[in-house]
Amino acid sequence: MSAPQTIQTPTGERLVVIPEQEYHALLARLEDQDDIDAANAVVARGEASFPMAVVDALLDGVAPVKVFREHRGLRAGELAERAGISQGYLSELEAGKKTGSLSVLKRLADVLEVELNDLT
Repeated sequence: MSAPQTIQTPTGERLVVIPEQEYHALLARLEDQDDIDAANAVVARGEASFPMAVVDALLDGVAPVKVFREHRGLRAGELAERAGISQGYLSELEAGKKTGSLSVLKRLADVLEVELNDLT
C-alpha cells in the first residue's frame, strides 16, 4: 500500500487520494465486512441460513420443496411419507404443476425444518 496523498479544497476540506487499485480493494473489503455483519445478524436473531447452493437453486427457479428436500438429504418417497402425502403429489409440487394446499405446505415445512414462507 502506498502512502496516500492529501489535498485541500478551496473551502478547507481535506481529501485523501489513493491509487484506484487500492480504492477498489477497500471497497471489496467493505463489501465482505457487510456480508459478515449481515450473516452475524441472522445468527443473532436465530434465523436459519442456507448454503449458497440452496440460494442459487431458489434464484434459478427450482421448486423450493425440491431444493429443501435435497438440502436435507431426503429421498422424495421419504419426504412424502413423513408429510403424509403421496409421492405423485410431491412430484407435482416439485415440478411446479401444483401449488399445494396450506396444510400440505405446512406439513412439508415442518418435515423440512423451514418456515412456511420458505416454500411459497
